[in-house]
Amino acid sequence: MTAVQNKKNFVFPLIFLMLWQLLSSIGVLPPGRIPSPYHIFSAFIELCVTGLPSENRLMLHCLYSLVRVAGGFIIAAVLAIPFGMVLGRSKFLANIFTPVIELIRPIPPLAWIPLAILWFGIGLKSAVFIIFLGCFFPIVLSTISGVHSVDTLLVDAAKTLGADERQVFYKVLFPGSFPSIYTGLRIGMGIGWMTLVAAEFTGVKSGYGVGYMIMTARDIQRPDMVLAGMITIGLIGYILDMVLRKSEKQALKWRE
Repeated sequence: MTAVQNKKNFVFPLIFLMLWQLLSSIGVLPPGRIPSPYHIFSAFIELCVTGLPSENRLMLHCLYSLVRVAGGFIIAAVLAIPFGMVLGRSKFLANIFTPVIELIRPIPPLAWIPLAILWFGIGLKSAVFIIFLGCFFPIVLSTISGVHSVDTLLVDAAKTLGADERQVFYKVLFPGSFPSIYTGLRIGMGIGWMTLVAAEFTGVKSGYGVGYMIMTARDIQRPDMVLAGMITIGLIGYILDMVLRKSEKQALKWRE
């Protein structure tokens, strides 16, 4: 049944690609603006073999981008989860910090680019900072929501059995809020990966990065390479989300 369902999932994308290729072949879609799937695939092969700029191959672009995303995501998770746990537990601290969070949260990461360059210069640190901002707030808010979702009876029962505040955190609140934390991690990873291109637009000293590659393709007017880079970002983002979903199932096996 699962195999049949998986086959059905590929039917619509396949029809869409065939229709796209047909419209490109008969000239309905201008190739200079909307390249055909064939030209995009050819550009993908070219990026893998030749690279853009020359010798800067796609695999290395992806590796450098993953390092930047991983840096911003890990820093965000390490800071956001404990911070969210504390705010979810303490109404006093929540009343102090929630207005600040709600003030900063709506500011798009793109708006921070000038300050990121001013504070950290052009390179890895500024890119990681932009990605960190994209990841941080979803993780914090999901963690707070997870703490609030834990039944207060469980907390009271733990205290009755002699648990101190630290034990309540580690043995009751953290396990109970784990599903919400994972949801925040998935959302944060998705937003962090989305901000990657903008983060790499700030400039990369190494000359590597999928966002940097897309910007270079734009400069030389290669929309086929731009779309190949965009599809690469989508595929890697999908794989990362799939990894998080599978790790969530493994981590929550104890609940079954």
